[in-house]
Amino acid sequence: MPHIALVALVVDDYDEAIRFYTEALGFRLAEDTPRPDGSRWVVVEPGAGHGGTALLLARAKGERQRARIGDQTGGRVGFFLHTDDFARDHARMTAAGVTFLEEPRREPYGSVAVFQDLYGNRWDLLQPASPPFATDPPRNDRSCHLRA
Repeated sequence: MPHIALVALVVDDYDEAIRFYTEALGFRLAEDTPRPDGSRWVVVEPGAGHGGTALLLARAKGERQRARIGDQTGGRVGFFLHTDDFARDHARMTAAGVTFLEEPRREPYGSVAVFQDLYGNRWDLLQPASPPFATDPPRNDRSCHLRA
């Protein structure tokens, strides 16, 4: 069955993006392969290789792409990082210097707080009220998530 394997995230610098996603968010560097044109194929994924959606860190080429760094979704939350332990991951990410834009809150769908990545893209850290992942039907606009 088809599934979304990668989502491209436009970044300014490969190495600073790798550091942020691996050190601050706890992602794993799945691949970092040089390409003939001088670019790199850089993939990071949450957790220890869960087989779900991963991020392709794509260095911006040209002014048009550079203008989108940090604002790929027009200022709305565009990425959703699931966790099975909200308090643990919120504390770890805060200690690692991740900027949370709000205090954690409980919603009918789970525990959530909005944070931003190193470029300003907005993310939800989300512990669902019940395990959603592959078996539950979609819930409002929070139906497609990366899992920690």
